[in-house]
Amino acid sequence: MKHYIYLVLMCIAVTSCSWLGIEDRSGDYLLSEETQVTVVPENMDGSKLGEIYHIPKLSDDVVPNATPEVPRPQPISVNAFEQLVKIQRIDSKRWILINNSPSELWPRVRNILNRNGIPTATADGSGGVIETIWLDYSSDPENKHRFRFSISSGVQLNSTEITILHQHKPADIDRVSQWPQLSDTDTKEKDMVTFLAEELVRQPDYASVSLLAQDIGGESKVEVINPDITDPYILVRLTYDRAWASINYSVSRGGFSLIDKDRSEGLLLVNYSDELTEDSSSFFKNLFSAKSEDEILKANYRILVKKVEQNVEIRAVSLEGDSLDREQSLKLLNIVRSNMS
Repeated sequence: MKHYIYLVLMCIAVTSCSWLGIEDRSGDYLLSEETQVTVVPENMDGSKLGEIYHIPKLSDDVVPNATPEVPRPQPISVNAFEQLVKIQRIDSKRWILINNSPSELWPRVRNILNRNGIPTATADGSGGVIETIWLDYSSDPENKHRFRFSISSGVQLNSTEITILHQHKPADIDRVSQWPQLSDTDTKEKDMVTFLAEELVRQPDYASVSLLAQDIGGESKVEVINPDITDPYILVRLTYDRAWASINYSVSRGGFSLIDKDRSEGLLLVNYSDELTEDSSSFFKNLFSAKSEDEILKANYRILVKKVEQNVEIRAVSLEGDSLDREQSLKLLNIVRSNMS
């Protein structure tokens, strides 16, 4: 009898919350209406106002402008399954890469600095810059040191890059000089980068998000451009060295296999197959599968990498160098872009 009463009460609670005096408002959002934008009088400053929940513009043209049918969804980037915090370096530049958005990383970095007693002098959320005060090192009493943390959108989708700049000055000089282009001491920069990366690894579930920092880093470093007349291409707002390293990483993943490359010509010969996945080139498959000469992968596309002024443009063409149809070109370019890191 007791179990029967419990069952009846459970059914009543599930089927009619309002019967108990609790109104079910879970569907109220469907009835909400768009409100008018707040108008700030001309004699007042409205620069601090903005959208409560900003919806960024989709810059990547995944679908051609004119297509008779909707194509299949773009495959999920293989990078999306990697929860990572890693330190990367090219030449004299070093940075932390983490696959979380800048709006998530901004409060995490500030929390790490506050928790470890590293006071900040400047925190610019819109610019993604945090500067510490001048710090004393017991191992270097003759100098004072400060650090600048720059947080920006990464090349990888939904990722963040954090660079750190170190500067020092004699302890008896009060004059504050401008920030250098490169760190005054590479060891101090490396130590702070390592410290911050380790702290980020220790708190992977930090859930705070900064709405003020959702536009950190300005425009995207990488985007797919779909002109009306010319062929689509990937625009990379980075140095050629960085773009070349990133594209080499990308065309070895997500259905691509790198067959050959020529850096001086900006040319990569690749094989792409819809059936080719990360598992298809795994160690165990290669170990137990017979490899005849006919099974050797052959290139079926060219990836062209070209420096244009301060940027780099990446295009996909046929093996003979001819333009692809727009739908196929956009498909390949969006897969390449999604796997760039």
